Order: sequence, then C-alpha cells, then structure tokens
Amino acid sequence: QVQLVESGGGLVQPGGSLTLSCAASGFTFSSTWMYWVRQTPGKEIEWVSTIDAHGGVSHARSVQGRFIISRDNDKNMVYLQMNSLKSEDTAVYYCAKDAGGVIKGQGTQVTVSS
Repeated sequence: QVQLVESGGGLVQPGGSLTLSCAASGFTFSSTWMYWVRQTPGKEIEWVSTIDAHGGVSHARSVQGRFIISRDNDKNMVYLQMNSLKSEDTAVYYCAKDAGGVIKGQGTQVTVSS
C-alpha cells in the first residue's frame, strides 16, 4: 500500500532554514508527480509545491523564491528545502500524491518562532 513518511520538521527562528524529507513506497515513484502541502489548525490544506516525474517544479506564490522542491528517484525520496522562513510558514507539512492532499503522510510540524 502507499506509504509516505515525512521527517525534518522542528522549531526554527524567523529567517532560518529547514529541509523536509519524504520517504515514499508502495507505488511507482519515478513516474508519479509529488506534492508538498501544509495545513494550520482550522484552515484548509494549502498547496505548497509540485515536482513532476521529470523534475519540473512549481511553487505557490507565498513560497516562491524561498522554497525548493526536489526528488531522488533512486531513493524514492522527495525533499522540500525551506529558506528565509516566516512565522506564517508555521504549519504541519505533508508529502502527498495529489495537490489536494487526499493521499498524504502523517505530516511533520514546522514552527517558525523567535
């Protein structure tokens, strides 16, 4: 079955950086578009970034220029490098198989605070 396991979250000061990782299994990873989405309490899931099967990427305007999504098809891993973090980036981040976050992992908490 599909498994997505995120890691790398934590507490970071504004302006800091974190890199999230997602280990994927149970499907043909190399041909699958992958997504990062995030959610804060009481709000809907927000799309953050997409990487297609060939490495083409797109990012939400709110993170454009600060976040970088990447993948390693040999390791079945997808990453999200987050730079210049802001307090509004605080959320639970999920690795997902769809932009709506229907099929996603358990999430990793990112808290940006001084």
